[in-house]
Amino acid sequence: MMMVGSDSCHYCRRWQAEIGPGYAASVAGRAAPLFQVDVDGPYPDGLALDRRPRITPSFILLSMGTEMGRVEGYVGQAHFYPVLTAMMARAGLLSADAVR
Repeated sequence: MMMVGSDSCHYCRRWQAEIGPGYAASVAGRAAPLFQVDVDGPYPDGLALDRRPRITPSFILLSMGTEMGRVEGYVGQAHFYPVLTAMMARAGLLSADAVR
């Protein structure tokens, strides 16, 4: 999972405070470990993205460098994992009923 953010992004800081500390231990975090990239780059070589990220934060699910799904923006603490789980289920990475 690639998180695209910016140091000046208020919602990125909220995500870091509300979700970040527990993400790695979550079902989603174990299935898709997170790494962060600044919206202005540099981006890892060899990525095949649907389009360049412009909204921060964006959470891009990757498989072998290819985009499998994307959540743009921070939907808040109560909705983050349900939205992320739905995206991961559509990509075949998690079952639709997986929880944090």
